[in-house]
Amino acid sequence: MSSELDMGVIPGVAKSDPILVIDGLRRSFGGLKAVDVDHLEIQRHTITSIIGPNGAGKTTLFNLLTGFDTPDEGQFLLDGEGLVGVPAHEVARRGMVRTFQLTKVLPRLTVLENMLVAAKGQRGETLRGALAGRWRNSERSNEERARDILEQFGLTNMSDDYAGRLSGGQRKLLEMARALMVEPTLVMLDEPTAGVNPVLIQSLLGHIKVLQEAGMTVIFVEHDMDVVQSISDWVVVVAEGRVIAEGSHDAISQNDAVIEAYLGSHRGEESE
Repeated sequence: MSSELDMGVIPGVAKSDPILVIDGLRRSFGGLKAVDVDHLEIQRHTITSIIGPNGAGKTTLFNLLTGFDTPDEGQFLLDGEGLVGVPAHEVARRGMVRTFQLTKVLPRLTVLENMLVAAKGQRGETLRGALAGRWRNSERSNEERARDILEQFGLTNMSDDYAGRLSGGQRKLLEMARALMVEPTLVMLDEPTAGVNPVLIQSLLGHIKVLQEAGMTVIFVEHDMDVVQSISDWVVVVAEGRVIAEGSHDAISQNDAVIEAYLGSHRGEESE
């Protein structure tokens, strides 16, 4: 237990088989350092949650890693391959998918059509592929895969419904299902339970576990500590753009730096 607590106070601890390695990643807006990560490794096949107070830089970090923003300096490697400067669609093609890339559900398309839009390797888009008729095989394969995934997520009965008619929770499920159409190795979820009916939250968490069981690595930003505790293998705490601690939920919950980051300002208020 003591070693676990020790790891909870040392950010940047080495992992045995990291899928993602971040080194010296910095991003500033004006005079504010939004991201200032010296070193962080994400262990393969784990569910890692990133937590921190509002304005800690969590979403900016996601933006940098998924190609929606470019760092001022530093690098990050996915399976040893540098991705700094790689556009978002290419980052997804290489295996790192953020649901934000697929969240904009197309309301006038059906649920199935939304899935097919996200499909990987649509050969019919090339003239040669179309002339050779390969698009037919690709289209059939994509549709079969889409229907299989929709069944896994309990959305089969809605496959012909317009996506715009789905509830917020159902859209979250569709976002996650669409991510699987890209056949990712690492899935990044930005507050997957935010705004979701409590009845559907457990279903969402179950599907996140399924991603892990299927061999994927999951990173998610979450504010609900009950969710973090119930599903996370590892927790990374960010404050003012820096990783201030990482470890198991139990280790993190007893970390003074983490408690101060979350509760410090409130303590001051209470003492007045």
